[in-house]
Amino acid sequence: MNNQDFRKHAHQLVDWMVDYMEQKENYPVTPDINPGEIYDKLPNEAPEEPATFDQIFTDFEKVIMPGMTHWQHPLFFGYFPANNSAPSIMAEMLMSTLGAQCMSWLTSPAATELEEKVVNWLRDAKGLDSAWKGVIQDTASTATLCAVLAARERASRFSINEKGFIGHEKFRVYSSEHAHSSVDKAMRIAGLGLQNLIKISVDKNFAMLPNALEEAIKIDVKNGFTPICVVSALGTTSSAAIDPIGEIGKIASRFGMWHHIDAAYAGTALLLPEFRWMIQGHELADSYVFNPHKWMFTNFDCSVLFVKNADDLVNTFSMTPEYLKTDQDDHVHNYRDWGIQLGRRFRALKLWWVIRTFGLQGIRQKLRGHLELTELAKKWVENEENVILETPTILNVICFRFVEKSLSTKENNAINQAWMQRANQSGKVFFTHTILNEKYVIRWVIGQTDVKFEHIELAWKILQQELAAVKEQFFQ
Repeated sequence: MNNQDFRKHAHQLVDWMVDYMEQKENYPVTPDINPGEIYDKLPNEAPEEPATFDQIFTDFEKVIMPGMTHWQHPLFFGYFPANNSAPSIMAEMLMSTLGAQCMSWLTSPAATELEEKVVNWLRDAKGLDSAWKGVIQDTASTATLCAVLAARERASRFSINEKGFIGHEKFRVYSSEHAHSSVDKAMRIAGLGLQNLIKISVDKNFAMLPNALEEAIKIDVKNGFTPICVVSALGTTSSAAIDPIGEIGKIASRFGMWHHIDAAYAGTALLLPEFRWMIQGHELADSYVFNPHKWMFTNFDCSVLFVKNADDLVNTFSMTPEYLKTDQDDHVHNYRDWGIQLGRRFRALKLWWVIRTFGLQGIRQKLRGHLELTELAKKWVENEENVILETPTILNVICFRFVEKSLSTKENNAINQAWMQRANQSGKVFFTHTILNEKYVIRWVIGQTDVKFEHIELAWKILQQELAAVKEQFFQ
């Protein structure tokens, strides 16, 4: 493809992209296909001969698009959002065109310095400690792994990286029963072992109980274990529960532990001053992660890890063979030393573009709009007969279920599962579920970039219709 062809076809793609953004509501939210259906439509061998743009794009529309789940659909209410926006998409296009590998200051000075600036903007806009430093990671799972590895190295005086485990380490890490599974995975990868992740019980709102944490630590210390890290959650995946950051931080500080705050989803809400209460006491913590790609209109992937002491990361991850050394190393940030990856994409560009296009004021306006829609939907749920809320609705996650008191938990679970499945099978909406205290609970997350009143209104009508059908099925 020569430059002239590229110009022509790139314009075609931009036209298609804009059409998609305008018409995404016309697609089913989820595809109606069976496993293997897309795979079977693709040839078994790679093509020997080149294909034209038109041939490839025709297959994209006929083979690939019918198998896509449309995460940017305003009726996508599952998981947490992975939303995007026009400015983020444009920045991704520029980033791909530049094709820079931004591992060091020298490999792209603008990428390094822009990253430092935008993470400082976010730190200050969210009310975090002004002494903290930030670095962009790919996902919160990676950021949490970085925190656990740094905690491990600090606890071992950075000896495990050099010598490996020598057999007498008895390290413990703590999180709530509702912490994200990335903590479990980090324990495996860090060599600490799942058995050394102690899950702490939660209160009626599914937030970690500080007293239970302290008691577990004391028991471990008595039994010869070394507590090295606690991971608190600012917005758990199941229910968006908020752990008491300040109290947990005091306990971690007393025992000399690393305190990592997983704010992957809810951290964006700190851009709203009225939600800064969630982070009170974070100054005692050591690290904090949030994902602009979850609720800040920035294309996946983009996760920001803040740390109190950047040397903890550098001492854990720095690896500088001769071919990576530069004359500027002592005067700049080489972000390759702040995490696992050597190669780094220019993610700061899309973050910069989003912040400048919306402005903090525009981002806050959208967030508050989502919260207002959530409050309205919550009232509809509360007013529906035999439908109850299972958790407080602090942000934009509504956890609800149908309950018939004469039925067992198992029977009610079957009804709720059927209810959600029927709604999703319509292709018009998409929800996901969780299990809370052995109860099947439907989650309604209202955070898509373009979600409006008419979308939640339609979603609620579909839920009501499908609930009526399920009742008829189970109670006929």
